[in-house]
Amino acid sequence: MSMIPSTNPFGDSSPFTALSTSVIPSDAVFMSSQLDWQETPEAHVLKAHVPGLNREEVKVQLTEGRLLQVSGERKMQKEDENDTCHRVERSGCRFKKCFTLPQNANSDQVMASIDNGVLTITVPKMLNDTKPIQNA
Repeated sequence: MSMIPSTNPFGDSSPFTALSTSVIPSDAVFMSSQLDWQETPEAHVLKAHVPGLNREEVKVQLTEGRLLQVSGERKMQKEDENDTCHRVERSGCRFKKCFTLPQNANSDQVMASIDNGVLTITVPKMLNDTKPIQNA
């Protein structure tokens, strides 16, 4: 049986290995963390991973009435001058995401909390002010 030589257009390494080690910065996963938005009968609930951050490092702001902005910063830990670093993979970064809340969101009662690296933002819904039309 003869062997058919194969060629790898990416050279000796897998393209995924190359990307994971050199092109994508180490904080890219943190910066592009995904957010879940769930609507319950009572509220809109948003959840995002914010690993290693505490409540002082994350800002939740409401601007222009219904624009919800979530931002934060993970700062680099300062190393002692007398220490020798053999490898540094953690880095600092900033992130910012904006969302337009729906019309039924009660923007006066936005609540946010962080627990075990998960940011939870709860935006209650406004009470339904419509009155049923009565037939005469």
